[in-house]
Amino acid sequence: MCANVIVAEDDEKQAELLRRYLEREGHSVTLVGDGLAALDLVRHREPDLLVLDVMMPRADGLDVVRVLRAECRELPVLMLTARTTEDDLLLGLDLGADDYVTKPYSPRELMARVRTLLRRSRRATGAPPADAALLTVGALVVDPTRHVVSVGGEAVDCTPGEFRILAALAAEPDRVFSRQQLLAELHGFDRYISDRTVDVHVMNLRKKIESAPRRPARLLTVFGVGYKLTDPAKAAARASS
Repeated sequence: MCANVIVAEDDEKQAELLRRYLEREGHSVTLVGDGLAALDLVRHREPDLLVLDVMMPRADGLDVVRVLRAECRELPVLMLTARTTEDDLLLGLDLGADDYVTKPYSPRELMARVRTLLRRSRRATGAPPADAALLTVGALVVDPTRHVVSVGGEAVDCTPGEFRILAALAAEPDRVFSRQQLLAELHGFDRYISDRTVDVHVMNLRKKIESAPRRPARLLTVFGVGYKLTDPAKAAARASS
């Protein structure tokens, strides 16, 4: 699985190590040393993956992710951070990063996460079959072929992680998925990933697909279990019958 990877890391030794690890796996690697350079290169190269350090000059990694997602760019983003508090890590996910690795990191762990993101990235694995069925739950439509989402005919921009969760839920409406099951959709079974990763993605999805995110009608919490996706109209009809 060869991919074009941009590594944004201002520490030259760390950057060279990353290049070595990635090239050993057969990837093409371009290094940049600051956030603005990373943004410019992504816009011109359209890479398969961005490996992004949080602490960088000119624009930090969080700002880079914020801008990329505002531009509706869906490339997978793996963040590198020396910050170890859960709130710091979840902030990156909240802004649209797909995964993170804390420093100092194990090369094997880092490469495993790269492989997971590339394998699950539509750009690295190819589009689904042309006859892949639309996933429809009321006014919500998930199109696996084009990797797009709409609600009531209005397009909704989702990060790759958000799309995977939504597609899993939409494939089986009203089924309750545990956080661990949704984590498996995101990363496979990985003991380093927190359950709160799913909570952050769900919170972001509600902002995009619900008319009242604080009172969700589609993406529901099943307390003590997990989440499910439902058709609000059908749910209302069942409640009134």
